[in-house]
Amino acid sequence: MATSFLSRLLQKTTDDAVGDPWQSWPTAQAVLLASLGCILVLSLLMVASASIPFALTRDLPELYFFNRQLIYVFAGLFFAALVYFLVPLRWLYQTGAQFFLLGVTGLLLLAVLIFGTPINGAKRWLDLGVLNFQVAELAKLVVILFVADFVVRRSFEVRNGWDGFLRISVVMGILTVLLLAQPDFGSLVVILGTVFTIFYIAGTPYKLFFALGAILSSLAAAAILFAQYRLARVLSFIDPFDDIQDTDYQLARSLIAFGRGEFTGVGYGESVQKLSHLPEAHTDFLLAITGEELGFVGVLTVLLLEAVIIACALRISYSALKHKQMRMSYTAFGIAIIFIAQTTINAAMNMGAMPTKGLTMPFFSYGGSSMVISLIMAAVLLKIWKEIPKIDASQCRYY
Repeated sequence: MATSFLSRLLQKTTDDAVGDPWQSWPTAQAVLLASLGCILVLSLLMVASASIPFALTRDLPELYFFNRQLIYVFAGLFFAALVYFLVPLRWLYQTGAQFFLLGVTGLLLLAVLIFGTPINGAKRWLDLGVLNFQVAELAKLVVILFVADFVVRRSFEVRNGWDGFLRISVVMGILTVLLLAQPDFGSLVVILGTVFTIFYIAGTPYKLFFALGAILSSLAAAAILFAQYRLARVLSFIDPFDDIQDTDYQLARSLIAFGRGEFTGVGYGESVQKLSHLPEAHTDFLLAITGEELGFVGVLTVLLLEAVIIACALRISYSALKHKQMRMSYTAFGIAIIFIAQTTINAAMNMGAMPTKGLTMPFFSYGGSSMVISLIMAAVLLKIWKEIPKIDASQCRYY
């Protein structure tokens, strides 16, 4: 019943026929905005609760991280508004704009390696004063736009043989080197996974797709085996309680938090694990604190909100597909895949179903770069939804 209701809710489009019984139901745009509002409020509440002990141990104001998260939300909304009202979709799909964005992103990734601020042994951030900007987050959006245009512009090559992969491998190879040098293996996996998923949907032959997947899986396995810290994370994931004071510390504490929360939680603000037991609980393990304080109900609420946002992105992608706007359809689909990947990895990591990895949950985890770029992605989705009915596919070459 609930699945049928959600399906009908998200199938409402702006071009519904007159007399459609679902015509009066909310559009994907309205559902997306409502879900974003709910999850942003929940994020602010949980960051405030989870970060207070951490702030006090560093002689910072109690609501220091809450205030910063609030700033990130407003900054994200500001840039999202700029993209929605001032950036034409036509411009984003022009070849010159594509390579300009790729060039800027590449230079910023190189700047991270030269001028970046080392945090926990990794150089992934540029210090911009107000926030440490993680360029890999920007790379996710830029790569989606580039690949969405590429698979349409080079559709014959993508669907016939290796030419499509070989042409794009230059760009992806440079990106891979720059991300591994930071190192940021998690973001690289998400980006490459999104690229291959778009290629698959665009019609890449099965044999080629699986052959390349096997090659990349082998390279990923090698990257894990020959990097001690990655191998330690994988081994700790296998048995999260065999070394609870060292390699398994975060994961074990996260599982304990979920166990304490049970169905309805111990109460908002009553978490024990955030009292310096679970390091920096307001960041990657915010879902674990949510599980402890709000229980299964709170975690389910967060995941359902993420699911609705993803469903809206997929609905927008499908609507663009119906109007034969393939670039916009692949763009919305790519954004949905990014949200799916990061939500799944973050939730699974918190629950011990995957090795720990520093990937945020979109719109929920603490972090300026992720929040700003995620909201810009949402603005792109809303822009696509707005432009779909206005475009005549036979007269528009850029979409």
